[in-house]
Amino acid sequence: MGTYTQLIYHVVFSTKHREKTIVPDQKKRLFAYVHHLLTNKNCHLYRINGVKDHLHILTHIHPTIPIASLVKDIKLAADDFIKREEIFPDFKGWQDGYGAFSESIKAKDSLIKYIKNQEEHHIETTFLDEYKALLQEYEIEFDEKYLL
Repeated sequence: MGTYTQLIYHVVFSTKHREKTIVPDQKKRLFAYVHHLLTNKNCHLYRINGVKDHLHILTHIHPTIPIASLVKDIKLAADDFIKREEIFPDFKGWQDGYGAFSESIKAKDSLIKYIKNQEEHHIETTFLDEYKALLQEYEIEFDEKYLL
Protein backbone atom coordinates (compact mmCIF):
# COMPACT_ATOMS: atom_id res chain seq x y z
CA MET A 1 0.00 0.00 0.00
CA GLY A 2 1.27 3.48 -0.83
CA THR A 3 1.35 6.55 1.38
CA TYR A 4 -1.00 9.36 0.39
CA THR A 5 -1.19 12.68 2.19
CA GLN A 6 -2.68 16.13 1.80
CA LEU A 7 -0.76 18.17 4.40
CA ILE A 8 -1.35 21.81 3.59
CA TYR A 9 -0.18 24.55 5.93
CA HIS A 10 -0.63 28.30 5.96
CA VAL A 11 2.50 29.63 7.66
CA VAL A 12 2.85 33.22 8.86
CA PHE A 13 5.81 34.92 10.50
CA SER A 14 7.09 38.46 10.88
CA THR A 15 10.33 40.38 10.84
CA LYS A 16 12.04 41.06 14.15
CA HIS A 17 9.95 43.58 16.12
CA ARG A 18 7.67 43.71 13.06
CA GLU A 19 10.00 46.27 11.53
CA LYS A 20 9.13 47.15 7.95
CA THR A 21 12.38 45.90 6.44
CA ILE A 22 11.22 43.74 3.50
CA VAL A 23 11.95 45.85 0.43
CA PRO A 24 9.11 45.45 -2.10
CA ASP A 25 11.26 45.48 -5.24
CA GLN A 26 13.56 42.74 -3.86
CA LYS A 27 11.05 40.42 -2.19
CA LYS A 28 10.59 38.28 -5.31
CA ARG A 29 14.21 37.16 -4.91
CA LEU A 30 13.42 35.98 -1.39
CA PHE A 31 10.25 34.24 -2.59
CA ALA A 32 12.19 32.41 -5.32
CA TYR A 33 14.75 31.31 -2.74
CA VAL A 34 12.06 29.96 -0.38
CA HIS A 35 10.38 28.22 -3.32
CA HIS A 36 13.66 26.50 -4.17
CA LEU A 37 14.18 25.50 -0.52
CA LEU A 38 10.70 23.96 -0.29
CA THR A 39 11.14 22.12 -3.58
CA ASN A 40 14.40 20.61 -2.28
CA LYS A 41 12.48 19.33 0.76
CA ASN A 42 9.85 17.65 -1.44
CA CYS A 43 7.24 20.24 -0.49
CA HIS A 44 4.93 22.00 -2.91
CA LEU A 45 4.62 25.77 -2.64
CA TYR A 46 1.16 26.96 -3.59
CA ARG A 47 1.74 30.64 -2.82
CA ILE A 48 4.13 32.96 -1.00
CA ASN A 49 3.70 36.68 -0.48
CA GLY A 50 4.09 39.30 2.14
CA VAL A 51 4.45 42.94 2.90
CA LYS A 52 7.19 44.95 4.57
CA ASP A 53 6.86 43.26 7.99
CA HIS A 54 5.73 39.65 7.45
CA LEU A 55 5.33 36.69 5.12
CA HIS A 56 2.57 34.20 4.29
CA ILE A 57 3.41 30.79 2.85
CA LEU A 58 0.86 28.23 1.67
CA THR A 59 2.55 24.89 1.13
CA HIS A 60 2.02 21.17 1.05
CA ILE A 61 4.65 19.51 3.22
CA HIS A 62 6.20 16.10 2.82
CA PRO A 63 4.87 13.70 5.50
CA THR A 64 8.36 13.10 6.92
CA ILE A 65 8.90 16.77 7.77
CA PRO A 66 7.60 18.22 11.05
CA ILE A 67 6.14 21.69 10.56
CA ALA A 68 8.33 23.18 13.32
CA SER A 69 11.48 21.93 11.59
CA LEU A 70 10.31 23.24 8.24
CA VAL A 71 9.57 26.74 9.55
CA LYS A 72 12.89 26.80 11.43
CA ASP A 73 14.74 25.81 8.25
CA ILE A 74 12.90 28.43 6.18
CA LYS A 75 13.62 31.21 8.66
CA LEU A 76 17.30 30.30 9.12
CA ALA A 77 17.97 29.86 5.41
CA ALA A 78 16.03 33.00 4.45
CA ASP A 79 17.87 35.01 7.11
CA ASP A 80 21.20 33.82 5.71
CA PHE A 81 20.13 34.52 2.12
CA ILE A 82 18.90 38.04 2.93
CA LYS A 83 22.12 38.95 4.72
CA ARG A 84 24.44 37.28 2.18
CA GLU A 85 22.72 38.89 -0.81
CA GLU A 86 22.09 42.19 1.04
CA ILE A 87 18.61 42.47 -0.47
CA PHE A 88 16.99 44.09 2.59
CA PRO A 89 19.59 46.49 4.07
CA ASP A 90 17.75 47.15 7.35
CA PHE A 91 16.69 43.52 7.98
CA LYS A 92 17.64 42.34 11.49
CA GLY A 93 16.11 38.87 11.42
CA TRP A 94 12.77 37.16 12.01
CA GLN A 95 10.62 37.47 15.09
CA ASP A 96 10.61 34.42 17.37
CA GLY A 97 7.68 32.12 16.77
CA TYR A 98 5.25 31.71 13.90
CA GLY A 99 1.70 30.76 13.08
CA ALA A 100 1.02 27.50 11.24
CA PHE A 101 -2.53 26.57 10.37
CA SER A 102 -3.52 23.25 8.83
CA GLU A 103 -5.74 23.77 5.85
CA SER A 104 -8.25 21.80 3.81
CA ILE A 105 -7.62 21.26 0.13
CA LYS A 106 -11.03 22.85 -0.39
CA ALA A 107 -9.71 26.11 1.09
CA LYS A 108 -6.60 26.17 -1.11
CA ASP A 109 -7.91 28.44 -3.88
CA SER A 110 -9.34 31.05 -1.52
CA LEU A 111 -6.11 31.05 0.52
CA ILE A 112 -4.02 31.50 -2.61
CA LYS A 113 -6.15 34.54 -3.46
CA TYR A 114 -5.88 35.86 0.11
CA ILE A 115 -2.09 35.53 0.12
CA LYS A 116 -1.79 36.97 -3.38
CA ASN A 117 -3.68 40.10 -2.27
CA GLN A 118 -1.61 40.92 0.81
CA GLU A 119 -0.63 44.38 -0.37
CA GLU A 120 -4.27 45.42 -0.77
CA HIS A 121 -5.29 43.68 2.45
CA HIS A 122 -2.71 45.60 4.49
CA ILE A 123 -3.78 49.02 3.29
CA GLU A 124 -6.41 48.84 6.05
CA THR A 125 -5.19 46.05 8.37
CA THR A 126 -2.04 45.79 10.47
CA PHE A 127 -0.11 42.55 10.79
CA LEU A 128 -1.01 42.30 14.48
CA ASP A 129 -4.74 42.66 13.77
CA GLU A 130 -4.49 40.11 10.95
CA TYR A 131 -2.57 37.66 13.14
CA LYS A 132 -5.04 37.96 16.02
CA ALA A 133 -7.91 37.36 13.58
CA LEU A 134 -6.18 34.21 12.28
CA LEU A 135 -5.64 32.90 15.80
CA GLN A 136 -9.28 33.55 16.64
CA GLU A 137 -10.52 32.01 13.38
CA TYR A 138 -8.62 28.81 14.16
CA GLU A 139 -9.77 28.91 17.80
CA ILE A 140 -6.24 29.15 19.17
CA GLU A 141 -6.00 30.59 22.66
CA PHE A 142 -3.28 33.19 23.02
CA ASP A 143 -1.93 35.69 25.50
CA GLU A 144 -1.60 39.22 24.10
CA LYS A 145 1.79 39.73 25.82
CA TYR A 146 3.34 37.05 23.60
CA LEU A 147 2.21 38.79 20.43
CA LEU A 148 4.29 41.92 21.02
